[in-house]
Amino acid sequence: MSEKIRAHIFVSGRVQGILFRDRTRKKAQRIGVQGWVKNLIDNRVEMILEGEKDKIQELIKWIEEEPFLVKVDNLEVKWEKYQSEFHNFEIKY
Repeated sequence: MSEKIRAHIFVSGRVQGILFRDRTRKKAQRIGVQGWVKNLIDNRVEMILEGEKDKIQELIKWIEEEPFLVKVDNLEVKWEKYQSEFHNFEIKY
């Protein structure tokens, strides 16, 4: 088991209107990452992830490589202290 951590992420590119949030939620739930994902008005997607660092890194790698209509132009990750704030992964509106 790796250390628990938090990541605040912004993803830009073709990431809205293509089920990206739903696919991200399903992947996060499958691997045991908690937090949320939401669309931003500037066409980016923002997410907060909490969990084991290796699981979060797995999700980030999946986002970068996810082929289903997604085209990531930029992915910003800010690592933060784990806060144990979430008990599931949800889509925010």
